[in-house]
Amino acid sequence: MLRFLIVGSGYRSEYFGRVAATWPEQFQTLYLCRSEEKVNLIRQHTGMEATTSLSRCLAFRPDFVVIAVDRAHLADVAIEWIDRGFPVVTETPVADSEQKMKQLWAFSRQGAKIVCCEQYHRQPLLAAGLEAVAAGLIGDPSSLYLSLLHDYHGFSLIRRALQAAPGEPYTLRGIRRPNTVVETDSRYGAILDGRTKETDRDMALISFASGKTAVYDFSSIQYRSYIRSRHLTLRGPRGEWTDTMILYLDESNQPRRKYLLPELPEAYRVLDTQALRDRRRNWLFELAPDTLQDEFAIASLLLDMGAYIAGGASPYPLEEALEDSLFWLRLSEAVQHPDQEIVVRDRPWQ
Repeated sequence: MLRFLIVGSGYRSEYFGRVAATWPEQFQTLYLCRSEEKVNLIRQHTGMEATTSLSRCLAFRPDFVVIAVDRAHLADVAIEWIDRGFPVVTETPVADSEQKMKQLWAFSRQGAKIVCCEQYHRQPLLAAGLEAVAAGLIGDPSSLYLSLLHDYHGFSLIRRALQAAPGEPYTLRGIRRPNTVVETDSRYGAILDGRTKETDRDMALISFASGKTAVYDFSSIQYRSYIRSRHLTLRGPRGEWTDTMILYLDESNQPRRKYLLPELPEAYRVLDTQALRDRRRNWLFELAPDTLQDEFAIASLLLDMGAYIAGGASPYPLEEALEDSLFWLRLSEAVQHPDQEIVVRDRPWQ
């Protein structure tokens, strides 16, 4: 069993508590909160134990520490726990400035174990698509349209889907436009009164040095809306991956169609539940990831921390997390200066 401490008490931190509650045979956890009010909220929302006492957290002797505080303080709090000698798993993005990115990279070069909890490529449906592409079903992927995930999450999937080389230079052009949309859903349930919301839609063209390209197209309302869908189309010379389906040519060059099966990898069957089995039937017909997929993906990464601490491979290498965070910063620049081409190359971690 792995023991981990969760530092933080916000919405995203609760995912980690639900993971521990869902798989108590695999995980044991404790929350460190800033106030007794937060302690009570965490207990109510997750059923997990929480405290404001640092000494109690140290006595808990976690195998690693999950940092789930606000974005502005994420890297700083991670460094505090690295200084205490613990491996850390940070929320996304791993850092919100290039200075903090370089700090984290310097710590990792000194032996610190720093993992970012980037989970989307571990979600069963997306993992099935990436596996089909890696198997060569559509040939060498060359172009991608992604309207599925925001910022750093989006770039993580872009790199993997296009099989971009580690540290490959790229250029970026972007644009931001306001959109008025009727709200239909939220974190707290359906919205039925017809209210409208002004949201930004960011679009960007990413051109890699290899000639591969990606179009990023996303508005945050796509995460929770009944009238805004989410899509992915990845093209190669022998076919394309579109949402839940692969169109491809077989060995005799006959056209075939294959629906992605969101099965769990053998290494993570220990995380299967009846709720996941029931939900997988619906995943065959829609691409949009959901809470159950998120919790499974996070659980699989946390499970891999055991092997990483023992000397194995990182569940999500820091240099990849830094790439994702840097893209988010450069995308912000690109959409604010649509007349400029942003060039990304020569990163210290590559």
